[in-house]
Amino acid sequence: MNNTADKFILFSLRLITYAIVLVVGYILLDIIKNGAPALNWQFVSTFPRRSGAEGGIFPAIVGTLYLVVGTIAVSLPLGVGGAIYLAEYADQGRFNTLIRLAIITLAGVPSIVFGLFGLGLFVLFCGFGPSILAGSLTLACMVLPTIIVASEESLRAVPKGFRDASLALGATKWEMIRTNILPYSLSGMITGSILGIGRAAGETAPILLTVAAFYLPRLPKSFFDQVMALPYHLYILATQHPEADRIRHMQYGTALVLLLLVLGLSLGAIFIRTHFRKKFRW
Repeated sequence: MNNTADKFILFSLRLITYAIVLVVGYILLDIIKNGAPALNWQFVSTFPRRSGAEGGIFPAIVGTLYLVVGTIAVSLPLGVGGAIYLAEYADQGRFNTLIRLAIITLAGVPSIVFGLFGLGLFVLFCGFGPSILAGSLTLACMVLPTIIVASEESLRAVPKGFRDASLALGATKWEMIRTNILPYSLSGMITGSILGIGRAAGETAPILLTVAAFYLPRLPKSFFDQVMALPYHLYILATQHPEADRIRHMQYGTALVLLLLVLGLSLGAIFIRTHFRKKFRW
């Protein structure tokens, strides 16, 4: 009886896995099939014309990269620093348990809520206006809980003996963290961080309220300028553009470029993880 139940559970799990892979594979193949014909040098290197119905998406690519770099610059130091404090310095009491619960809860908050938060705080209250700075700070707030959770788990995965041995040899708390903990947890921390930032690169709701402009055929000159961004550009092309039915190739081409950008971030995370895992072993 138990053997039959095990076989049934195994078959069900395998069926679910295959179904998920098939659905994701179909979506990817559909995007590649319809987007590849539009993907050429002119498409990725020229400015849009006729409200995006013609031309390329170069400003949207540049704007997305600006937002990704700004998000990394803000969220990575804060997230890693917060994780180090929670894992190594904070007392493991009720108050810090509540802090961890709040961080996990924030990781599941819908992105539109972060967009409204960024609109109220950075755009209106701080006076940044719709800008790269406001958008980057909003996206940083959105991915910060994910980075903190991933980084803290990576720090806690390092064996306690590493800490005890370093302290027994006379190292200070920070020397112990810097030399014996961070190098061995860096692969997991960077992987989790980049995957969280990859999610931010594909978000539409936060940038819709804080930075994105649909048709802005010029490059930004400062962090206080608005920019075009691939997710918002795709959203407008697919749902709001008056010639949406005629420009399917533009929609799929933009989706494919965004997919390749996120894939590049994911591959970068895998490469960094592999590099540090080979370099630091225990």
